[in-house]
Amino acid sequence: MSNPYRKIFAAPGTASFTTAGFFGRLTLTMMGVGIITLVSQLTGQYGLAGALSATFALSAAVIGPQTSRLVDRHGQARVLPPTTLAATAAAAAFLVSLGQEAPQWVLFPCAAGMGCAPNVGSMVKARWAEIYRGSPRELHTAYSWEAVVDEVSYVVGPIVSIGLSIAWFPQAGVSLAAGFLLVGVFWLTAQRATEPRRHPTVGRRGGTAIGSRGLQVLVAVYVAIGGIFGSLDVVTVAFAEAQGHKGVASVALAAYALGSCSAGLAFGLLCLGGTPFGNWFTGLCAMAVTAFPLLFADNLYVLAALLFIAGLCVAPTMVTTMALLEQHVPHDKFTEGMTWTGAGLASGLALGSAVAGWVVDVSGARAGYVVPCIEGALAVATALLGSGRLRRPLVTDEDATGEAALSAG
Repeated sequence: MSNPYRKIFAAPGTASFTTAGFFGRLTLTMMGVGIITLVSQLTGQYGLAGALSATFALSAAVIGPQTSRLVDRHGQARVLPPTTLAATAAAAAFLVSLGQEAPQWVLFPCAAGMGCAPNVGSMVKARWAEIYRGSPRELHTAYSWEAVVDEVSYVVGPIVSIGLSIAWFPQAGVSLAAGFLLVGVFWLTAQRATEPRRHPTVGRRGGTAIGSRGLQVLVAVYVAIGGIFGSLDVVTVAFAEAQGHKGVASVALAAYALGSCSAGLAFGLLCLGGTPFGNWFTGLCAMAVTAFPLLFADNLYVLAALLFIAGLCVAPTMVTTMALLEQHVPHDKFTEGMTWTGAGLASGLALGSAVAGWVVDVSGARAGYVVPCIEGALAVATALLGSGRLRRPLVTDEDATGEAALSAG
């Protein structure tokens, strides 16, 4: 049996752009927690730190889809460098303002400017889609690989950001996040041979990608999925602290990511049957169901095992989302469509963290696991209510043929 991963990396340039993408996407996983660590260390104000981190996350959720829309129209090489420079300039201004003890209100526009950082993960997936469009088996494996890279970045990023900020100097996390962004983006955009083709006529398809009713459902579901992730982070830290081992929280959360990575690698070896909606909805239901046993964890060992099992459902669900996106977002808006789901995920992360923190304060750590259970149920309910939209593809073979003719013209 041939190795499908070896097959996808046989295409020239694939190993290089996915490596560049890994460095670039570390920024989004490092910057938020880096802001919290930096501000809390220098000022001791956790409220201010959380507000600035939320400002960054919400800014990225708003600006990201607009950046990706420009990428679809003008290309990665033209759009990504200036937006990256804007984000790093804002990060530099943030560090200087904080170091000079500027008024607190000055920090908020700087944090918002840092949200200009492009969603590099979407840019890499768009390159895979360009190379293997029309080859669903290879594309499935490529998306599985990228799901694993996503999970690794979510594990490595916060650990590096927090660890270096404490071991070296408080500004290390934010500074390194900005540096990784510069390296990743300029390395990626230098690879012109694998860059997706531009679609200068993208406006002819009737506005933005979010106009697709199917994409609207996916974004709403992703808000709930983000709520699962955000609440799990907060509640697991609180649970570990209640057990007297706060430092072990990172191990428990790593078990969740390890489960997702393992499932993602295995999932890429499979040949899926069924419909895109059916495959995706099955994974979504599994995510919701595996959240409920967390309510009954009575120690960190049991919790880590349950989180590993729950993590097994994450990567497959994310991978099958891509097949639905291809059905509901035209090819000339594909990067924007992926970024909209990322914006939904980021919004859900912020909301889930806030709600979970409130529940923990009111009812205790174990009760906090009610939040990911409710978020999972909301995700399934939203998918069911929108199933009529998701079962009717927007993008057909005729659409693809017409777009190709339009681009050629």
